[in-house]
Amino acid sequence: MSMAQLLNIFPGSPIISAVILFIVAVFLLYLARNPTHKAIKSIARVMHSGMRIMSRSLLMAERKLVERNREVLLTAGAESVERLIEREFHRVDAVVRRDLSGYPAIQRALAEQIAKIDEDYQESTELPLPPPDWVKAVETLATLPSKGDSWVANILGEVHKTAVSQYKNGMEEYRKAVAVRHGLLEKMMPYWRKLSLTLDDVSKTIAGLFERARIIDNRMKDYEEIRNKTDKAVRMLISSSMTQFFISALVLLIAIGGAVINFNLIALPMSEMVGGGSYIGPYKTSDIAALVIILVEVAMGLYLMESLRITNLFPIIGHMDDKMRHRMIVVTFSILFILASVEAALAFMRDQIAADIQALRQSLAEVKEFQPVNSWIPTVGQMVMGFIFPFALTFVAIPLESFVSSFRTVIGVLGAVFLRWLAFILRLIGNVALHLGDFLVNIYDLLVFPPLWIASMIKGRERNSKVLLEEEVSP
Repeated sequence: MSMAQLLNIFPGSPIISAVILFIVAVFLLYLARNPTHKAIKSIARVMHSGMRIMSRSLLMAERKLVERNREVLLTAGAESVERLIEREFHRVDAVVRRDLSGYPAIQRALAEQIAKIDEDYQESTELPLPPPDWVKAVETLATLPSKGDSWVANILGEVHKTAVSQYKNGMEEYRKAVAVRHGLLEKMMPYWRKLSLTLDDVSKTIAGLFERARIIDNRMKDYEEIRNKTDKAVRMLISSSMTQFFISALVLLIAIGGAVINFNLIALPMSEMVGGGSYIGPYKTSDIAALVIILVEVAMGLYLMESLRITNLFPIIGHMDDKMRHRMIVVTFSILFILASVEAALAFMRDQIAADIQALRQSLAEVKEFQPVNSWIPTVGQMVMGFIFPFALTFVAIPLESFVSSFRTVIGVLGAVFLRWLAFILRLIGNVALHLGDFLVNIYDLLVFPPLWIASMIKGRERNSKVLLEEEVSP
């Protein structure tokens, strides 16, 4: 017997059967109302409590992650600022050793120049001419009474001639003395210029030291902020890390583009060296060989930058003694130069292979061979690119270090944001589950409203009868 036959209580009257089944179902649901309410509310409370506990755990994990990120960020920021301050002090030391180490000699030179200038100045001072003796004689004769005598007039005429002659001689001597003084002052000019240049050099050095001191003061303020673990320092370090992350990522993308161009430049001629029909798995051996060459170039560039102490990805290289480090610089640069030369040769071979393939295609198509004009230009260009690319990939170490150092901060910030949002979503789900339980309870009561209505009516009548009975019993 099928389920439809079981449910069809009155054959030929499906509506009556459905009404009876509905009445029975509502009655059964009414009988199971209290246990069902408890079950729905229990499930809703369990989900709500579980989600709240999970959300609280995620928030605790998020706080620990934020504290850990803060500690790591402050430590890394302090180390970075310490390196910058140390570099500025080295620069100040270099300036002091280079420029101010000869300050005693400069001081002696300035003292000698000032003494020489003072000596020349003393020699060039203008002294008043002493009054000649004939002035007194003229004054005496001028007081003599002439009384119309001719000999007195003759004497005064001779005196006038003598005075004019003496005046001319005195003026000539004065001009000669002035010319000598001007010559001495002209000799002083080189000493003045040399003194001015020396003072300008000292002024520039002192101004450079003041600038370095100002930079060191700013670095020290940042270092104090970091040491005090202030929120301003954390925000500053996070902003700096974000900026470094995106800039270094952009530079790395550019470097990857250059590596792709380099790969396409040497992949075709590598097939002539390792065989074009050889495969390693699904990939050509020539492609893998070209990729290995590029990766080796990048590795040598990293080692070279580490040996030069430009980057600090491998501390063991930076902690080597100078002799071993210089040897490593020579070795890595030699390998890079050899690989660059090999790439230049492969680039030349690529142009020849491309020309041969083009000639073969033209011969197969029975097309007249076309000789390009100035065909050496792309060949030289490819050789130059093949030689330059390995050295250009060397500088990938700088953005790579910045990317690695800032990636930790970015991942920490994104992880904290993800945990915070996940905790919010879990708490939201718990609240929705709690209110959904109340909603399901109301829906359940809506399904069994006829018995509930009848029960409420009966309870109301019983309550009214009790009230009437109490009023009759009471006096």
